[in-house]
Amino acid sequence: MSNSPQKKPALGRGLGALLTNVDTDITSLTGATLGSISLLPISSIETNPFNPREHFEQEALEELANSIEEHGIIQPLTVRKLGRDKYQLISGERRFRAAQLAGLIEVPAYIRVANDQAMLEMALVENIQREDLNAIEVGLSYQRLIEECSLTQEQLGEKIAKSRSNVTNHLRLLKLPVTIQAGVRDRLISMGHARALVAVSDETEQLELFNQIVKENMSVRQLEQLLKKPTEKNSSLLTKNSTKLTSIQLIFLEELEKRIVAKVTIQKNKKGQGKLIVPFNSDDDFKRIVSLLNVE
Repeated sequence: MSNSPQKKPALGRGLGALLTNVDTDITSLTGATLGSISLLPISSIETNPFNPREHFEQEALEELANSIEEHGIIQPLTVRKLGRDKYQLISGERRFRAAQLAGLIEVPAYIRVANDQAMLEMALVENIQREDLNAIEVGLSYQRLIEECSLTQEQLGEKIAKSRSNVTNHLRLLKLPVTIQAGVRDRLISMGHARALVAVSDETEQLELFNQIVKENMSVRQLEQLLKKPTEKNSSLLTKNSTKLTSIQLIFLEELEKRIVAKVTIQKNKKGQGKLIVPFNSDDDFKRIVSLLNVE
């Protein structure tokens, strides 16, 4: 199944290219068949320090361990040789941990050689494509690929076969307070909730809304509707310094906020004069908004 044509586009020039390159495949150095599988002592394998996944649900691991006891490991691990019969995981840590729980002595594995940067890229791309990472873990993986492998957001999108907006949206979640990020990680709120909260500029308000979402089991749509309602502070400002927006202006405001995923403000006086305020959190966020608005 690993040679299925459907898998190639999803891997792009990342993991697929690295795993079939003779320069990064130990089997090309030993004379064995390219892509062959070896049985390795589980005690000779150590976990990968570059793996973005930090949390493994115990119940899911036990279920996989039971499956492995009955059927064995269907999909081999991928490891790199460290020397002296020692190996390090590149991908498959969930299967590795479940195999330990199942009491396996040996596990099937593809053996590769790679330097640390190549290994990091392989591990992150593999996890993004195949593991059930939560949105924060995906964002952290994206960030590490960009920072440690010197990639732009466009290059990263091409490598993992994701749109630039997908990359941007996940990276923006990392700007949220740690409490909210943990809420996404622990599945207290969804990525849709988190994306809506990113558009709120005040951190205190973000945290208040987060607590309200959890307490009231609020849906994403309910949160979006709540964010559209003017606060008492904004209502007072509208009465003193502004006038009501026209229906066309309100529609424009709503569509613009959806497009750039940010809270936009229109201030207008009784003469019809005013200004459009588009907030941004950083230089990169400004560039993102400019790109979405197609401003040259």
